[in-house]
Amino acid sequence: KKMGPLLLLMICQCAINSVKMQSVSNPNIILLMADDLGIGDLGCYGNKTLRTPNIDRLAEEGVTLTQHIAAAPLCTPSRAAFLTGRYPIRSGMAAFSRVGVFLFSASSGGLPSEEITFSKLLKQKGYATALIGKWHLGMNCESSNDFCHHPLSHGFDYFYGLTVTNFRDCKPGQGSVFLKGVQKALVIPIQIAGITLVSLAIVQYILNVPFQAFSYCLLIITISLVVLIFFFYNFRHLNCFLMRNHQIIQQPLSYENLTQRLTKEAIQFIGRNIDAPFLLVLSYLHVHTALYASENFRGKSKHGLYGDAVEEMDWSVGQVLDVLEKHNLSDKTLVYFTSDQGAHVEEISSAGEVHGGYNGIYKGGKSTNWEGGIRVPGLLRWPGVIQAGTYTDEPTSNMDIFPTVVKLAEAQLPSDRIIDGHDLLPLLQGKVTRSKHEFLFHYCNAYLNAVRWHPGNSESVWKVFFFTPNFSPEDSNGCYDSHVCFCHGGFITQHDPPLLFDLSRDPEEKVPLTPETESRFYEILRVIHQAVDNHTRSLQAVPNQLSWDNLLWKPWLQLCCSSLFQSCYCDYDSGGSPLEVHSG
Repeated sequence: KKMGPLLLLMICQCAINSVKMQSVSNPNIILLMADDLGIGDLGCYGNKTLRTPNIDRLAEEGVTLTQHIAAAPLCTPSRAAFLTGRYPIRSGMAAFSRVGVFLFSASSGGLPSEEITFSKLLKQKGYATALIGKWHLGMNCESSNDFCHHPLSHGFDYFYGLTVTNFRDCKPGQGSVFLKGVQKALVIPIQIAGITLVSLAIVQYILNVPFQAFSYCLLIITISLVVLIFFFYNFRHLNCFLMRNHQIIQQPLSYENLTQRLTKEAIQFIGRNIDAPFLLVLSYLHVHTALYASENFRGKSKHGLYGDAVEEMDWSVGQVLDVLEKHNLSDKTLVYFTSDQGAHVEEISSAGEVHGGYNGIYKGGKSTNWEGGIRVPGLLRWPGVIQAGTYTDEPTSNMDIFPTVVKLAEAQLPSDRIIDGHDLLPLLQGKVTRSKHEFLFHYCNAYLNAVRWHPGNSESVWKVFFFTPNFSPEDSNGCYDSHVCFCHGGFITQHDPPLLFDLSRDPEEKVPLTPETESRFYEILRVIHQAVDNHTRSLQAVPNQLSWDNLLWKPWLQLCCSSLFQSCYCDYDSGGSPLEVHSG
């Protein structure tokens, strides 16, 4: 009889433990990714003038990562790392050329089919999976309908969004991201072509050689110029389109109520899957240029069109959180919010309005490995599992999402490749206090640019730069003359010995340390060089997905929902009635 209460207590405890075990396995997973959002743009990271109550709510009800690092300072490689948990150099998604992202829908490069994404692994475990918004990891390989790089080939059941990205060129009146670069790039080829034609004409006249060579050369140059002019004149129609799964539903893209349409798609996906686990990646077009905001938000913020876009995105986050509450899914859902890299500080409109974000105290921005380019928001909420209102200053990476969600779905991590990310849950739950990232390697395209070292027995976070971008103008905080910073040649300054900072004391990276100011200077460099050697040995040669051959526009890969004679125009996106919007 005395054993009765004790036995009952043991049974109750087992039941409680079982509930706890169930609560931390197979949750719904919502991953929210902004585009080019600065860490200083959010209230939860110190902004006092932009209104982001819904994103701030994630911080209040979850964990704020204060040293959350993007694996690359550009869209394409950062997103490849996010999906695979691996440095982009391992998958060939890091460029050796100047261009580090995909620019055209009809390029042949993209995330290789051999790569394993967390969406593939979760789909195998029975998750419904959707990507809504921006992809930017390629589409086709050899034909216009093989879709080898498309989201549906990488583990997503459903896709609604853009396969490339949001460009200024996509929105009439917002200027061109290509014009300045094309003008610079074409100067020398046009000069060479002109000299060649003049020389051939002189030779033909003096020596009376057949006119055939001159004619062929003129024909080739004329055709090339016509194709080039046609392409850039029709860029918006050829590259800026909206897809649902494999079908184009709007070409060119319309910005009218675009965030409302993306949000509605996300809410409908959640509504279709309330009784089964789901993975939703909502990849916002905000706040990459061209900036846009719907009528309810336009002109409402204190920071122009950029602020309007941030506040509209925050509204969308609130809609997602509200639908989780409506279906009693909040406690069953891990929500993560981040940005693919830091704010693009060089973005200024033709009218002089700042169209780039704010990176807080941090130096530089998008395209650089200064902290402003790679230190991004990192917010995770899961009521009952992650303690609310907590912070961690340990180094974490967007690559950590891969092993975190794979383990939560009770899937197996791939054993045939290196996974560079680490499971975040022990850190988020306070079971450990140190990050597993002793070293983080910061690449500028395919070039190792900097290394971060957080020794296990120290609070210091050492960071070395092997080279730094040449800001232009020199006393500015970015590369305004070229719109983004580049990674090699005359665009950088090499450092030997490398620049050394202690981010725990100098997060703004203002004063490089020297042997005179840091007694362990050479010892720190020795440890980091050894780590670089070990890391380099772990790399394997893979096809370069961002080679010029893979980057260039290939007409036979071009998707067109009508015909070229109709400027590839179509609009099958009914959109439905817009969601009710309150801008606050």
